[in-house]
Amino acid sequence: MLVAGAALSLIAPIGAQASDVINFEGMNNYSRSKKSSSKRFNSNTFVNKVNEDVAALEGRLDGLEAQQNNFEAGAFSSTTTMDGKAAFWIGGVDGAEKIGDSEAIATGYIYQMNLNTSFTGDDNLYVRLKAGDVGGSPTGSPAADPSIWDNPSVYHIETKDTDDSLKLDKAWYTFPIGDNITAFVGPRIENYYMYITPSIYQPGVLKSMKLGGNSNFGASTDVGYGFKYENDFGFGFASNVVSKGADGSDGHLGKEDDNKWDTQVAYTTDRWHVSATLSNQQGWSSHGYNATSKADDMGEGAGEDATGYAFRAYWKPVESGSATPEISVGYDIRSLDDVTTTGAAKDSDSYFVGLTWRDMFQADDRIGFAVTQPLKVTECKGGTCTNPDVDPFVWEAYYSFRPNDSMEIRPAIFGGTDVYNDAEDDIFGAVLTTMFKF
Repeated sequence: MLVAGAALSLIAPIGAQASDVINFEGMNNYSRSKKSSSKRFNSNTFVNKVNEDVAALEGRLDGLEAQQNNFEAGAFSSTTTMDGKAAFWIGGVDGAEKIGDSEAIATGYIYQMNLNTSFTGDDNLYVRLKAGDVGGSPTGSPAADPSIWDNPSVYHIETKDTDDSLKLDKAWYTFPIGDNITAFVGPRIENYYMYITPSIYQPGVLKSMKLGGNSNFGASTDVGYGFKYENDFGFGFASNVVSKGADGSDGHLGKEDDNKWDTQVAYTTDRWHVSATLSNQQGWSSHGYNATSKADDMGEGAGEDATGYAFRAYWKPVESGSATPEISVGYDIRSLDDVTTTGAAKDSDSYFVGLTWRDMFQADDRIGFAVTQPLKVTECKGGTCTNPDVDPFVWEAYYSFRPNDSMEIRPAIFGGTDVYNDAEDDIFGAVLTTMFKF
């Protein structure tokens, strides 16, 4: 009792002081006044707020959609992809004057864009745009206005002269037929795009080294169609036609049309390939990328109707980076039909051997060396040639390396003896090519 009384006597003064400091009645009045003036929330309050936010968001989405439509109006469709390349080169050829070209140092370039569009996921529309210039008017064979890359023996693999104009260069459509057949059709295509790949040698500078010797495979970009069949066991079959007159007054496959019908049988594994191609040529003269002048002009007295046979094979080692190279070989025979002039050229042949060493000093580098005998006349009507052909020989050697993933630098040398028309046609050249891929 004594303790309780003492405690009460101590608490009483503190309570009096608190009542003097804190106005509890005022706080109650303030609380009541706030409650009476504040806005009361209910379910409608939240619904209205959500509706306002959704309306604002829809407005923003409409604006973004309008901007997207404006952007897509000037862009590719979502199924179209683009890649491309640019190539610059500089070089010269000693002895080029003997084959109708210039020995002056010359430069050239190409710029190329590849557009691929799929409509079903399995098909593809391919369009290639290309621009280029080599300081002259190269045609792939000696011309009245020659340039250094004009002759077959010195024709650069990347050459394209459009006087700096960007032009349609290739266009075709591919689509599957079943599981093993791919069909081709297009207004700008060449036969070899419809082949089963006949060679793995990649030329360093000369177009004559393309496709295991660019003789019977010599092609022209025109209207074409065909198909190729490949099964899981390595067997393949391809057949295709390219017509120069299909989009002109000569007409498709008519008597005046120049066309080439190729049929290929092939067997391919992961490491090797063999194939044989039969080529029926009506008025066809686009085999001059790898031919002497006499073999190129074999149509004297017989037109240009011919039958060609092309045999190809390649082999590659299990691993790259060793002293064992990839090997590509080719052999071609071309025979003119219905030769009537005694002593006129009738048959010609060509061979090719290409070696490639990969990943020798750094990843993705390449050492290449190849030799070819261009098409030369081997037999004439009656057994004796009025104008015998030369014994031509052409070679190239190069090293290709990549400073980065998108750039390739490729120094090369090349040469040959009796390369075109007579025994004085000996050449030696050097060229530096720089390639940019994007």
